[in-house]
Amino acid sequence: MSLTTLNRVSYRDLALRSLDQLPPFSPVFNHLMASLAQEDVSFAELSTVIERDTVLAANVLRLVNSALYGRRGTVSSVRHALSILGLTKLRNYVLSLSVSRLWARVRTAPSWSMIRFNQHSAASAVMADLLVQKVSCDYGEGAFAAGLLHDIGRLMIAVALPEEHEKINTRYLGGGVSLEECEMMLLEMTHADLGAAALNRWNIPTPIQKAIMGHHSPTPPTAGQNALSLVVASANELADGLGYSIYAVEGERARPAAEVLDRLGIRNGVDHLLATFETEFGSLRNSL
Repeated sequence: MSLTTLNRVSYRDLALRSLDQLPPFSPVFNHLMASLAQEDVSFAELSTVIERDTVLAANVLRLVNSALYGRRGTVSSVRHALSILGLTKLRNYVLSLSVSRLWARVRTAPSWSMIRFNQHSAASAVMADLLVQKVSCDYGEGAFAAGLLHDIGRLMIAVALPEEHEKINTRYLGGGVSLEECEMMLLEMTHADLGAAALNRWNIPTPIQKAIMGHHSPTPPTAGQNALSLVVASANELADGLGYSIYAVEGERARPAAEVLDRLGIRNGVDHLLATFETEFGSLRNSL
């Protein structure tokens, strides 16, 4: 085995081992991911699971009692909250909280900010979910989860390979070369490759794995149908442009929102879409 191949395998193994340092996903997360795989999810059972997690239950009640839903302190039970939010909204909200809490205590490279990462991930997720309500997309039900997890590989590199992360980051932020090119030069893999491998280990539905793998080289639309990878790529860039980037320079490099949306065939209602995003993301951001 060549030294180059040995380094590639070692870097990949080290990054994947970082997953073993994490606590297991909560029962709520597992229930919600099962719903993405189109398995039956009982509202009553889900309510019971959420109620066992005091912090999560409190956050769900705070959300449903917020101004976003026109209610102030009127809902006091998780089951009532579920009936108001619906499975989709609840799933999206709890997925965000579960993932941000999962990585809350890990040590990362010096230049990495967990706050910015969590905000970027959640903003991309909210935007992806709004986009699939506007355009036809394969596996649109997985858009929020795909947006939420699309940069998990970047985090894994920052956790497991901090020195390499700093070298990659210095070169990337200097301009003139893409993040993926920088990663390939040093690691011979990209964060998209690594993220897809992590999702495979977690048994996340295959269409989401493929979207993560391809979000920097998304599949073009075919016969009016957008690939989930293109939706995630667009949501990622829109989140950057709206100020929710992992690094400030990524926001500066993002294209105008109208140009990004045009690639998806969205040419009308751009201002309304962005206003809706700010409202929905605002309620979620306070809980991250």
